[in-house]
Amino acid sequence: MKKIALIPARYGATRFPGKMMAELGGKTVILRTYESAVNTGVFDEVLVVTDSDLIYNEIVSNGGKAVMSKKEHECGTDRIAEAAEDMDADIVVNVQGDEPFTQKEPLEKLLKVFEGEEGKKVQVASLMQELHDEASIADPNYVKVAVDKQFNALFFSRSVIPYPRNKDIKTTYYEHIGIYAFRKQTLLDFTKLEPTPLELAEKVECLRYLENGIPMKMVSTSYMGVEIDTPEDLEKAAKFL
Repeated sequence: MKKIALIPARYGATRFPGKMMAELGGKTVILRTYESAVNTGVFDEVLVVTDSDLIYNEIVSNGGKAVMSKKEHECGTDRIAEAAEDMDADIVVNVQGDEPFTQKEPLEKLLKVFEGEEGKKVQVASLMQELHDEASIADPNYVKVAVDKQFNALFFSRSVIPYPRNKDIKTTYYEHIGIYAFRKQTLLDFTKLEPTPLELAEKVECLRYLENGIPMKMVSTSYMGVEIDTPEDLEKAAKFL
């Protein structure tokens, strides 16, 4: 299987405008994310897909590969689908531009679910990690996911799911890590689906799959990096360097 990583990166983030170009230990967030994805060695090709000349030039001037979006997009998945349409690839991985600590092992586990007879059934997969800190579990910036026994996603929410009504049992909470892997056709088909009610309510785009009856396989990892959504996250990320 030919595997490529596409990193959607728009300049005008709502909660932290310009975060992709924010400095993190002497390099921009987007450059660190790009270099981390390349350094995993699991992809045949890695490209940044952006609407910003600043971001494009940042990647290209540092020896990386980037493409400009041809039109406006509501979400990162739509942005990478436009770029992927004319690319030779079997599996397309959406690596979020604000994930500067992308690691090899979680990506290997994610790609492995597409292999073998069982893997033929998987159309889209994503990563999750256990949450233990009560403040993070309650924080709406942390998207939680509930799964079935086969680790297919049941629901994503910024609220606490599951709600711990029964205090006598141990409840496991998973945070959704915004790295997705798609079969190419599944990715292209996504762009034909209208945004769905739950997706719009939660502002969580992967709910569009569940609302259209498309299973999403979740892969548990011990990855504990930092997704940069706010200036406070940037400060937290600096401690990982």
